[in-house]
Amino acid sequence: MSPSPRKPIYDLLIKNVRVVRPHGNVVHTSDIAIRDGKIAKVAPAIDVALAKQLHDGHGRLAFPGVVDAHMHSGIYSPLEEDAISESKAAAMGGVTSSLNYFRTGQYYLNKGGPYKKFYPEVLKLAKGRFHVDYGFHLAPMDGTHIKEIPELIEKFGVSSFKIFMFYGSHGLHGASNSQKDFLMIGEEDRYDYAHFEFVMRGVQAAREQMPERAKQISLSLHCETAEVMTAYTKIVEKDKSLKGLAAYSASRPQHSEGLAVFIASYLAHETALTNINLLHLSSRKAVQAAMMMAETFPHIDFKREVTIGHLMLDINSKAAELAKVNPPIRPREDVEFLWEALLAGELDWVVSDHACCRHEMKIPKHYFGNIWMAKSGFGGTEYLLPSLISEGTRRGMSYNHMAKVTSWNPAQRYGLNRKGDIAEGFDADLALVDPGKTWTISAKNSPSTQGYTPFEGLELSARVEETFLRGNLIYQDGQVIGKPRGEYLFRPTA
Repeated sequence: MSPSPRKPIYDLLIKNVRVVRPHGNVVHTSDIAIRDGKIAKVAPAIDVALAKQLHDGHGRLAFPGVVDAHMHSGIYSPLEEDAISESKAAAMGGVTSSLNYFRTGQYYLNKGGPYKKFYPEVLKLAKGRFHVDYGFHLAPMDGTHIKEIPELIEKFGVSSFKIFMFYGSHGLHGASNSQKDFLMIGEEDRYDYAHFEFVMRGVQAAREQMPERAKQISLSLHCETAEVMTAYTKIVEKDKSLKGLAAYSASRPQHSEGLAVFIASYLAHETALTNINLLHLSSRKAVQAAMMMAETFPHIDFKREVTIGHLMLDINSKAAELAKVNPPIRPREDVEFLWEALLAGELDWVVSDHACCRHEMKIPKHYFGNIWMAKSGFGGTEYLLPSLISEGTRRGMSYNHMAKVTSWNPAQRYGLNRKGDIAEGFDADLALVDPGKTWTISAKNSPSTQGYTPFEGLELSARVEETFLRGNLIYQDGQVIGKPRGEYLFRPTA
C-alpha cells in the first residue's frame, strides 16, 4: 500500500527567508510555519505538504514585527481617523504593535476628568480601526489619576505611564502662560516636581501591590526643564542670527534635557521606583546625563530611548519648520553621538514618536518660515525600520541588534510577552525586508494623512516589502491589505 498523504498541520508556511532574531549575531536561512496566528516552527526545509497555504519569501530578511513603542495617534486629528490612516502607515513600515501616548487635556479628546470615564471612550473610539495591534501609555495629570493607577493596570491593562516634565510652565509648541487651561486640571492641582514625585510613588505602590506584574510596570519621562527653556526662548527669539531648526534647538538647549534627567533620576531613587524609561534622548548631554545616573543609581533599571527622527535629521535639514519636534532636532555632532551611543548598546530602543500633524495645522501658509508658529511633532512610523536598516548597515550595526532595539527590548519592557522575536509560541508578526532595495522617501506614497514628511527625499537602501500581523498578510507591494485586524494589547500580556 502507498502511504496516505500527510495532513496539513500549519495554516501558513513562509518559505525562503533569512530569519533575523534579536539575540546572537547571525542570520539563518529558514522557513517559518504558522498556526492559529502563532509561530509553530522555525527551521530549514519544512515540508510544504504540512501547510494549507504557502508564501515565498524570495530570500528576504524576516524581522520580528516592529514594536513602535512611542506613537501619538489621535493628538492632532480625531482618534477614530488617526487609528485607521496612521496604523496603515505603521503597517507599511513593518510595525505590528503600536503603543500610543495618551492623556487628558487639550489635543487628544480635549477633555479633563478621571480616567475611569475618559479611557473607556478612548478604547471605544479605537476598537476595530487599527490595522496593527495597539495599546496606550497614560499620563497621570492630577491627583485623581494617581489614585486610579492600580485600576488602570488591573481593569484596563495599562502597565506604562508618562510624565511630561516641562508641561507645568512651558507650552507644547513654545513658551506659554496658559498651562492650567492646556492641562485641564483643577485649581488646586499643580503639574510640577511634587506632582512627579507623587506619580512615581503611585506607580511604585502599584508595583508593590502586583509583584507578579511589577517587572513590566514602568514610568516614562519626557525630560526637558521648563524654566531653562522659557528663559532661553526669550533670548533666542531676540537673536536674529539664529533661524529655523537651529533657533529652536538653541531655545530648548541640550543641558535642559540633562538637568531634567538628573531630577527625574533622583526622584526615582527617592521614591524607590526602579523601572524608569528616559524618552527620546536627543543630544550628547542628555545621553551622558542618563549614563551618569545609571552609574549613580545602579539599583534603578533605566531604559534609554531614541527616535529615528533624531538619528536621521539635523538642524540643516531642508524640512525646516516641518521637522519641529520636542526635544528639538539637534546639530550634526549630537546626531553622530546618538549613533555612537546606539552602536555601543547604550540606547535601548528606537521609535518613531509618530504624531501626524497635517500641513495646514503644522504651519499655516502665512507663517511659512517661522519656526515659532509651527506645531511640534511629525509622523514617521513608516520609515522607522527601513531608515534604521539603511543607515545602521552603513555604520556597521548588525541586523540582530536592529531587531533587538525595534522589537525585543520595547516588547519586554512594556509587557508584550508574545511579541518581539521569531520563535515558537510568539505571535506571527513579521516584516519581510529587501535589504538591497534603493528608494527615495516621498510623502505621496504613504497612507498617512499628514501630506508631507521631514524625511522627504532621503534615499534609503532597504525597504519593507511585506508585513504579517499574527500570520495575516496586511501589507504588500505598497498597499495595506484588508480590513483593520488590530487587537487591543491588554498589558502585561500572558
